[in-house]
Amino acid sequence: MDIQFLGAAREVTGSCFLIRVGRRRLLVDCGLIQGAPEDEERNREPFPFAADRIDAVVLTHAHLDHSGRLPLLVQAGFHGPIYTHRASRDLCRIMLKDAGNLNEREAEAVNRKRARRRLEPVEPLYTVKEAQRAMRHFRALDYGETRRILPGVWLRLRDAGHILGSAIVELWLEEDGKRRKLVFSGDLGHRGSPILRDPEGIEEADLVVMESTYGDRLHRSWAATWQEMGAILQEARAEAGNILIPAFAVGRTQELLYAFGKHYREWGLDDWSVFLDSPMAIETTQVYTKHQEVYDREATNRSQRNGGNPFALPNLQMTRTPKQSMGINRIRSGAIIIAGSGMCTGGRIKHHLKHNLWRDAAHLVFVGYQARGTLGRRLVDGAREVELWGEPVKVGARVHTVGGFSAHADSDGLRRWYAEFSGGPAVAVVHGEEAPMETLAEKLAQNRGREGVLRPRPAERLDLAELPARTGWSTGVAEGSGV
Repeated sequence: MDIQFLGAAREVTGSCFLIRVGRRRLLVDCGLIQGAPEDEERNREPFPFAADRIDAVVLTHAHLDHSGRLPLLVQAGFHGPIYTHRASRDLCRIMLKDAGNLNEREAEAVNRKRARRRLEPVEPLYTVKEAQRAMRHFRALDYGETRRILPGVWLRLRDAGHILGSAIVELWLEEDGKRRKLVFSGDLGHRGSPILRDPEGIEEADLVVMESTYGDRLHRSWAATWQEMGAILQEARAEAGNILIPAFAVGRTQELLYAFGKHYREWGLDDWSVFLDSPMAIETTQVYTKHQEVYDREATNRSQRNGGNPFALPNLQMTRTPKQSMGINRIRSGAIIIAGSGMCTGGRIKHHLKHNLWRDAAHLVFVGYQARGTLGRRLVDGAREVELWGEPVKVGARVHTVGGFSAHADSDGLRRWYAEFSGGPAVAVVHGEEAPMETLAEKLAQNRGREGVLRPRPAERLDLAELPARTGWSTGVAEGSGV
């Protein structure tokens, strides 16, 4: 009985954990490695295990750094079930297909260049069809539902509050009379976020595998965040320009629309035309509207008052087609344009930047993290000129960064969640860069003791039978296939 840390060990992306219980093999997450080109090239490497020997996968949530290699796993011979929350299944149907489409387009662009050099073409990482094939393996669960998914393995999902359907994973393992309980935090949500409930507390575990993305940082308060957004809108209204908001399709876009509805009068939004210019974000918003069973109380009440749709605005236009998107670019004033990609690396936002970035009256509002090397990061760092499709564009627009938006718990939120476990179980700190991971580990060690805080290295294996058994190990589980 052991666990091997195959991804997100001393890095943020590529979450993947292999659990062995007797002859059974179980993966928790199978995510894409994201970042620099040399990092992403690692996604093409063979898995460090035989895919056809993996009996099941448990998926914490739909973000690609947790789900994005599932089509490759199926392609490599995996034929078992993938257990996840039903909302995560619905989001994966959108996100994996979109990733496959992007892979195909990237391969086409590369192969055009290779053809001119008489080089052999490259294959896409995976295709749309391969992404759709992976969806056949998904098995949907609800929060709080306990299932025996393999001999000696029981599973329960709890609400992580990160994005729609995101889950904390509880696993009960039994082998040769030895029993251990593992808890995977997945990605924990930011307390007080719009729409979703706060992360659930768990009482017992023998080992906690815990994210550390913002283990060294505190978020700005939500009250200050809303105040800052309102001030930007007021300033932009006075200057009679457009507002561009690059936003991630899953989570951030829905939070923005919800906040616009909640503060509609206060922020004077009736003076604007609001455009959601992203087919993927539109599909995702429909999934968010469908799964209201996971909303917090405020969002539930707002939805009931709003005819069942907490994202509806009287002046919201959802633009699906390229022609509709191009029509927005004729508007010189009074438009709020929410479009992807969130880091301005592609998508429709780049076209809107070309038409607005040079205007002094325009405002560019960043509401998400901007990775190094991206166009978004250059703009946040104060670039006065950028290149779009080979053409230099002067930056005349006012650039704002609203820092309070985050789908991840901050340092205090992470420590608060861990403190709800009784007895201070051993904890393995993952899903973080070195600095935040070490900072969080040091803070946890103040209460837990250094010997109980693990910082696993890539491919490191931990014998679970050697951990002290701390739990009563009662699952209250019904015997069932989990299908």
